[in-house]
Amino acid sequence: MRPPFALLVLLPLAACAGPRPLAPSSANVLAPHAWRDAPAIEGTALERDWWNAFGDPVLSGLVVRALANNPDIAIAAARVEEARALFHLTRAQQLPNISASLSASEQRSVNPFGLGVDQTAGQAQLNIAYDLDLFDRLRNASAAARASLLGTAAAQDGVRLAVASSTAEGYIILRSLDARLAVLRQTLEARSDSLTLATRRFEAGYASQLDLEQAKAEYRATEQLIPLVELAIRRRENGLSLLLGEMPGATVRGVGLEQIATPAIAPTMPSELVRRRPDIAQAEQQLVASDKSLDAARAAFLPSIQLGASGGTVASSLIGDPVSIFSLGGSLLAPIFDSGRLRSQAQGAAARRDQAAYAYQRTVLAAFREVENALADTQRTAEQERSIIAQRTALERALAIATNRYGAGYSPYLEQLDAQRNLLSAELALIQTRTDRLTSAVRLYQALGGGWRGVDLHIAAAPSRMPSSPPATTPVQPGVTPMAYALHHKP
Repeated sequence: MRPPFALLVLLPLAACAGPRPLAPSSANVLAPHAWRDAPAIEGTALERDWWNAFGDPVLSGLVVRALANNPDIAIAAARVEEARALFHLTRAQQLPNISASLSASEQRSVNPFGLGVDQTAGQAQLNIAYDLDLFDRLRNASAAARASLLGTAAAQDGVRLAVASSTAEGYIILRSLDARLAVLRQTLEARSDSLTLATRRFEAGYASQLDLEQAKAEYRATEQLIPLVELAIRRRENGLSLLLGEMPGATVRGVGLEQIATPAIAPTMPSELVRRRPDIAQAEQQLVASDKSLDAARAAFLPSIQLGASGGTVASSLIGDPVSIFSLGGSLLAPIFDSGRLRSQAQGAAARRDQAAYAYQRTVLAAFREVENALADTQRTAEQERSIIAQRTALERALAIATNRYGAGYSPYLEQLDAQRNLLSAELALIQTRTDRLTSAVRLYQALGGGWRGVDLHIAAAPSRMPSSPPATTPVQPGVTPMAYALHHKP
């Protein structure tokens, strides 16, 4: 069938849109072949309940409660529902719009003879309107909304991963503070014994007042640290309560800091990371949505054809039988002169697409940085912990010797005091290093995606001409940049 003459006349208006701007090539980023500090295993997949690997049922229970009750997750879920509604709205605009109307009235009018005429009239009518969308303006808008929905769902998964990581890390820090408090109380008890001994020696004339005052000063120096740690514990408990979506209160404890296991985490291949992190998936879908919005903005330069039909019945007390009425027609709309409005909208859409491309690049680079940092942290803190354990063992022996020498009167109190200070520093440093090692494992789980498998949404099937997006777990092919992969697999 030959196209209408008017359509052939208006098609050259498409040239007003100009060539389609390409995505910036400078935003491309290639995945490295290997990690710097750890060998990668191809096909490695983390468990989604990775927090169980720390071997503390209380920690696992807190994470589960946080995932169920955290308000940030609830907000993210509501945003997904909002994006789903917008997607269905754009889908509905591609389908016919059918409406019905029914009217009735009783009126009096004047006929040509100057006489009043009373009548009761009614009308029932069915209207159908449909936009042909020949140039995929509505279809591209729907694809953009679908990508936005997928990105919002990935953002929700990102919030869940952040909440789980924050809860696990917060609990580990809480147990670290508990260990600090226990060490300080033990040290305070030991210094109380030293103060008692110094007092007796001074009263007996075997020690100077300097030794006595030093013992008092060290006792008070340790005593003043305890309220600070107790305050930090209270604040950490309140922070965990917020993550759990509960009022501030005490937190149940599980195993001690020394009994919390350090899981052995095998990182994935660097090229697989871009399919394993929800924040990268979110940035990818935002890029796809902006790219489709650009297509929709460019399609606005082209004509749009709308078809309409209506039919109904009119009944009146002035006529014997009801009268059928109908209308059938269409309209062709095309921009002629709009003072550059459409061109400005298309240029703005292209700029937003470029922004999304650079945002995608930034997200990917940040993801690789986080994994590299977490891998380095887990290795270096393990090495540091081994060294501090050896140092603590030596300092314990030194303190025992200094205590015996001072008790026997062979050395001044200053030697025992220095040994106590050094041992306390080593104990606190060991606790901090163990905490850093465990929190580094949490951050490594988070950096590797926390076992994320991709967005799981129940979206109604799109029209046949709208290609579906690939599953988020599909690996990027070698030699293909993540941004290029996103643009060539857009929904």
